[in-house]
Amino acid sequence: MSELKPGDKAPDFTLPADGGRTASLSEFGGKAVVLYFYPKDDTPGCTKEAIGFTEAADAFDAAGAVVIGVSKDTVAKHDKFRDKHGLKVILASDADGDVCERYGTWVEKNMYGKTYMGIERATFLIGPDGSLKEVWRKVKVPGHVEAVLEAVKAL
Repeated sequence: MSELKPGDKAPDFTLPADGGRTASLSEFGGKAVVLYFYPKDDTPGCTKEAIGFTEAADAFDAAGAVVIGVSKDTVAKHDKFRDKHGLKVILASDADGDVCERYGTWVEKNMYGKTYMGIERATFLIGPDGSLKEVWRKVKVPGHVEAVLEAVKAL
């Protein structure tokens, strides 16, 4: 599968999410969607990123965007993560990895000389028309939320 890039149609999805709800791309038609993939609930980088998006939640909402975080963690883990840190973003569970595969974020990683498969920290800005407007790969957390918010405001 070729790598998604701006201008491509964003793959649709429906995933179970925190709080017993579901999150699907089609339900947010007419809004911008910030879809961010992260490796694991309650790890340092992922926690910083989720808190960053939560702190900017009102600004994203005012700019007409919804923020959805996706990992392979279970909904139960998402609920604990949300409650522990007071998160205000939707946390969707891609337990079978299908959405990660379709967005190209299930990748080979390398740590301490060992290779393994895992989720690449990546963010996709999907415009109200359902097409990709921006793609950030191999995201570094510091400054990322601000960069995404600027891109949303520029839509």
